[in-house]
Amino acid sequence: MQKVSTVTNSSKVLFLTLFCILINKTMSQPNFYDQVYAVVRKIPRGSVTSYGRVARMLGRPRAARAVGYALNALKDDKDGALTDVPWQRVVNHVGRISIANREHSAHQQADLLRMEGIQIDDALRLENFEQHLWSGLSLFEIDDILSEM
Repeated sequence: MQKVSTVTNSSKVLFLTLFCILINKTMSQPNFYDQVYAVVRKIPRGSVTSYGRVARMLGRPRAARAVGYALNALKDDKDGALTDVPWQRVVNHVGRISIANREHSAHQQADLLRMEGIQIDDALRLENFEQHLWSGLSLFEIDDILSEM
């Protein structure tokens, strides 16, 4: 009986050790929103991508809506200056502005994209969407970005 108890205690210690390692690793990883912001900061001026493409780059192909939530959560700083994340460069998968943010409007997004040389029609659809579509980051580039966080 003593031996069984020792095995059980060893198993508990092993489980708790593995659990602590997992929690530590999870806590040290950047959250999803920070990962989204890091990728969106890499989109070059005059280019756009979609919510789904950002999600796929981060290994979360079904998280397009979560990318939108992350960008919606951005706030301008106290002085009213825009955030350093070029949120305006992310549109829906058909090249249309589909923003519902109280702080940033769809028309503001269109104006910012126009200032980058992207033409937007009256229906808030990007003209020549494919021409402005950013090819994205490779897995190696994503890994480098995330390891720097």
